[in-house]
Amino acid sequence: MSVNSEVVHCYERLATLTAQMLALSRQEEWGELPGLETLCAALVQRLKEIEPETELNSEQRDTVRNSLISVRRDQEEVIRLVKPQLRQLLTGIASLQTQASLGKAYGGSH
Repeated sequence: MSVNSEVVHCYERLATLTAQMLALSRQEEWGELPGLETLCAALVQRLKEIEPETELNSEQRDTVRNSLISVRRDQEEVIRLVKPQLRQLLTGIASLQTQASLGKAYGGSH
């Protein structure tokens, strides 16, 4: 695969992965997200390596631009869906920490 087409492929793959992350977030399948995030990070790292030396033609730039628009849109929606879950998780952790502190302070079981 030429470097130019690899760049386009990486952006298209990022768009596909973020769309999958959005679908999983809508289904509240939170456990599946870290694996896809790892794949996205690997693609971003690869793009950092190959993109600086790449000149894309007009069609390829349009494809990359459209992929980026999709990625950004889907990422924003994933973040919107995940934030309440993170707040709930942090609240639960804080509650457990408080219970543990009280247990230690008053000699209760924890």
